[in-house]
Amino acid sequence: MPRVTPPDVDRVAASRAAVAARRARAAVKQSVADQRRSPGEVLDAGWANPGSAEATLRVRELVSSVPGLGPVRSARILAELGISESKRVGGLGVRQRAILRDWFARRERRGSAPTPSRLVVLAGPTAVGKGAVSRHIREHHPNVLLSVSATTRPPRPGEVDGVDYRFVTDDEFDRLVSAGAMLETATVHNAYRYGTPRAPIEAALADGRSVLLEIDIQGARAVKAVMPDAILVFLLPPSWEELVRRLIGRGTEDPAEQSRRLETAKIELAAQDEFDYRVVNTDVSQAAQEVVDLMAIHDEI
Repeated sequence: MPRVTPPDVDRVAASRAAVAARRARAAVKQSVADQRRSPGEVLDAGWANPGSAEATLRVRELVSSVPGLGPVRSARILAELGISESKRVGGLGVRQRAILRDWFARRERRGSAPTPSRLVVLAGPTAVGKGAVSRHIREHHPNVLLSVSATTRPPRPGEVDGVDYRFVTDDEFDRLVSAGAMLETATVHNAYRYGTPRAPIEAALADGRSVLLEIDIQGARAVKAVMPDAILVFLLPPSWEELVRRLIGRGTEDPAEQSRRLETAKIELAAQDEFDYRVVNTDVSQAAQEVVDLMAIHDEI
């Protein structure tokens, strides 16, 4: 049977209708994000009118539109609820509708309760981009306290003392350790020492703020030992080849040091199963958002 090509006018009309539908769904999501409409109101509208923008909205889009919920948490929530991410609001069965409505209602009741503070430890192999992810979180999520580690290594180009690291001498580092001011310490790549000042972290957690701690894998193990509630996140490169490219491309180490760091990276990558979560750093902003999402992931179900 010959293939029928619709007239140009039909294609134009269909294209315009598709654009209008996408805009309508975007408006629904924005109204939830702005808290002008509750998720329950969107559900009611979608179930009352099967042809509406609310009905054709994917459930994952509705959930991720709720302030504080990102793609990682939304995916986990839907998995726990037994609802496919591809489902649309209007396509939910009776049982799934009841489950989703009940979940939104329970979350709304919890809305007035204070969000528990979390200590999230971000670690990973050399050159994976831990610093870039941490900086993005510091710049875009001011509610999260980024702990500033102390180190005996010299600053790299562009690093600022007191912002990226607290750069100290060996003698100063020894004094901090002797005074019990460090939560953990480690010698990295058999060269420089790193440590986490204890007081700012304890003060922030007591004040109800979440804290992000960017440290090496040795330090992550040490923190978990003294603070078992800490959430450990392992940052991964998209591939080994990309990790090598990033290390060589930043040009901060000579070839001998690069080779030594890559050998260490192989050992570090083998430790990823010790961590609670893994995030692949393909895109810095996306990886940063996933880390922030994980700070409250335990509170959603």
